[in-house]
Amino acid sequence: MTYLYDDPARFKDDVIGGFAAAYARYASRVPRASGFVRNGGPRKGKVSLVVGGGSGHYPSYAGIVGRGLADACVLGDVFTSPSAEQVYRVARAADGGAGVVLAFGNYAGDRLNFAAAQERLIAGGTDTRIVYVTDDIASASPEEKDKRRGIAGTATVYKIGGAAADSGYDLDGVERVMAAANAATYSYGVAFGGCTLPGRKEPLFTVADGQMEFGLGIHGEPGVRSAAWMPAADLAAELVGALLKERPSDADGRVAVIVNGLGATKYEELLVLYGHVDRLLREAGLTLVLPEVGELVTSLDMAGCSVSLTWLDDELETLWSAPVDTASFRRGDPSSFPSYEPVARADADDDPEVGEAASTPVSRQAAVTARQVLSAMNDAVVANEEQLGRIDAVAGDGDHGMGMVRGMKAALTAAQAAEHGGVGSVLRAAGDAFGDRAGGTSGILWGILLTSVGVSLGDTEAVTPERLAAAVRHGAETVQRIGKAQIGDKTLLDALFPFVTSFEGAVAQGRPVAQAWADAAAEAVRAAAATADLVARMGRARPLAERSLGTPDPGAVSMGIVLTAAAEVLKASDTCNN
Repeated sequence: MTYLYDDPARFKDDVIGGFAAAYARYASRVPRASGFVRNGGPRKGKVSLVVGGGSGHYPSYAGIVGRGLADACVLGDVFTSPSAEQVYRVARAADGGAGVVLAFGNYAGDRLNFAAAQERLIAGGTDTRIVYVTDDIASASPEEKDKRRGIAGTATVYKIGGAAADSGYDLDGVERVMAAANAATYSYGVAFGGCTLPGRKEPLFTVADGQMEFGLGIHGEPGVRSAAWMPAADLAAELVGALLKERPSDADGRVAVIVNGLGATKYEELLVLYGHVDRLLREAGLTLVLPEVGELVTSLDMAGCSVSLTWLDDELETLWSAPVDTASFRRGDPSSFPSYEPVARADADDDPEVGEAASTPVSRQAAVTARQVLSAMNDAVVANEEQLGRIDAVAGDGDHGMGMVRGMKAALTAAQAAEHGGVGSVLRAAGDAFGDRAGGTSGILWGILLTSVGVSLGDTEAVTPERLAAAVRHGAETVQRIGKAQIGDKTLLDALFPFVTSFEGAVAQGRPVAQAWADAAAEAVRAAAATADLVARMGRARPLAERSLGTPDPGAVSMGIVLTAAAEVLKASDTCNN
């Protein structure tokens, strides 16, 4: 279990504070953001590599900020994606004018938040590319490599990208070699025991005595296949054998090797395993280039390890072998890289964004109702936090209820602070705060939904039934466009779109808004329950899809809960009936 912490809710912030105090020679904190930028700020004319994801994986991500590797990192709460707002702030602080590459493991929450940040960065004039890592062979078939998770292979891909950026590659070049490195990287891991979140007594999953689980995740997800304990030599044969089956047809035999510990499996044990891995790879005729053994991508106190292979060509080998100097990874003399002139670090607050728009009395009155709706939604998720966590733990990491509570509380606080705004400003403030505080998939999706509805309603016009129906339709379609999920993928969309369709139909028939909303919310609740018959095709539950069968999707369930709570408020208000 995790022994050293103060307030579990502030664990990430305390980790950031400790790292800042210990390693100021490598990185400095970004103001008003959960992240670091390379000491001295961005470099003029150099591509900036920004890596990130949830906390709990040190030395990823803060430990790899430095020369020859990352220019900056952004950290979410434990095992939770950083918000789009946090990614945006850190990327802005790291931009030296040559463009930014955002890199992360292939998880739904990260893809959503980093993609939303990318859109905002590009809109502000910063050319921004995304590279996500898909090295875990246990999480999808070779035919669906794009759906694979990113685990310890992220270390190799980031190292190659960082060396390219420091060597003077342009944005296209950095993106190209990182994509090539990802395509050439394959990892396979095994768990001996689950990890425990700070403040919790029980691990996220357990492994039976005498057993091990192949195909572990790095966010507390269990493996996909159980097996009896075996000696290190046999385990090495299992891991290496599976990896060699996916050897690319054009590989010439040069390979970078990582044996990674997840947190509780220590260096001496990893070295025992590596001895067998080394022998097996050499017997297969391979040339091993600068292998690494140790903790590169951890999962708090998880007992487990993984083996990663990256098949090298001349360019990738040069970049993998290049110097690096960070808090956790050092190799060679980084002074061999070209020198770059530091530039003044930008701050997200410097952006010339539109402030709170002038609002009309009718829109401000609608904003009163919006705050009441958010308050009711907040009360509903607080009351159902434990239930939502239990549902999520079946095939996920059990934090959905916690995330919804964090997000709704932040949204309500932001809405109340926007006391002079119209309904549009209030909902946009709520959406920004929800996404920033909740993190993860639900955080960004709810942030997008609230913000999109707010943009549609604006701050001047009355909220008529027709305008409200159009706004929720726009919000749902925006969530679908950015999230890339489809109806039937077992996500919150499976409850949201039935609600939208029912509400639109009732409004078109001239039914009162409150009744139309209540009936549509009931339809959302029915649709959410029906997701128990679906197999997850998106998000963290997808690799454990069969385990999700028989349990409804937690995002769909929480959607039904909050829409029902809103119905009670609308019954007492005629704001939408003008």
